[in-house]
Amino acid sequence: MEWALLLNALILGFVEGLTEFLPVSSTGHLILIGDLLDFNDEKAKVFTVAIQLGAILAVCWEYRARLKAVVIGLGSPTSNRFFLNLLVAFLPAAILGFFFIKIIKFYLFHPLPVALALIIGGILILWAERRKHVVEIDQVEAMDWKHALKIGCAQCLALIPGTSRSGATIIGGLFFGLSRKTAAEFSFFLAIPVMFAATFYDVYKNRDLLIIGDLTLFAVGFIAAFLSAWLAIKGLMRYISNHDFTIFAWYRIVFGLVILITAYSGIITWSGY
Repeated sequence: MEWALLLNALILGFVEGLTEFLPVSSTGHLILIGDLLDFNDEKAKVFTVAIQLGAILAVCWEYRARLKAVVIGLGSPTSNRFFLNLLVAFLPAAILGFFFIKIIKFYLFHPLPVALALIIGGILILWAERRKHVVEIDQVEAMDWKHALKIGCAQCLALIPGTSRSGATIIGGLFFGLSRKTAAEFSFFLAIPVMFAATFYDVYKNRDLLIIGDLTLFAVGFIAAFLSAWLAIKGLMRYISNHDFTIFAWYRIVFGLVILITAYSGIITWSGY
């Protein structure tokens, strides 16, 4: 396997891990970086989905004690409510994704739709942070199924690349009365069923594109995604203990504008433009 291809896998793995749990859109970044690296064919699209598994295992590792306690306590009201909330929040995006993911990939998995989604999402984050934030729920265990359903519906917006799954769920959580810490943690936990399902479904569906020689490529991306996601999770939780999400909003807006400017000026010839 070519070293250049492995370097692409390493870069994209780190990009996936660093951006998956921040409200900046990992899919959007992977599409853009993949376009710049000329790593954007059908197999590359499967790769960018598959390495999400590395990022989600970082969540499982970071919160292993808490998840173990929930599993051991299954049957208790607290554990049952936790699982019910994840199921309720998981279903809306899972159903829509099952029926519309092919259409979404065909029309929206391109740099310019990503740029527009980044900008619009940034504006929504600014709006969410500047409105009065009334905290009704200050821990994940205090959520009920109605809060979970609302956040699950908000997560459906993340089917649009550039929107950000974590951004949609975290900002949705803020709108629906969750504290920043609770919104971020529930976003992490909700990612577990969502990303496991998306990864295995996409890899199985596109298995004919893959060969045994791709294992090294996927392993490099997987490990890079795991390590960088673990660092990103710890860094984000420390950051939001004393800050809001405004910095991510401005990052999204500036990044999206740079993409549009480079596209319309001809500095970079993005695919799909």
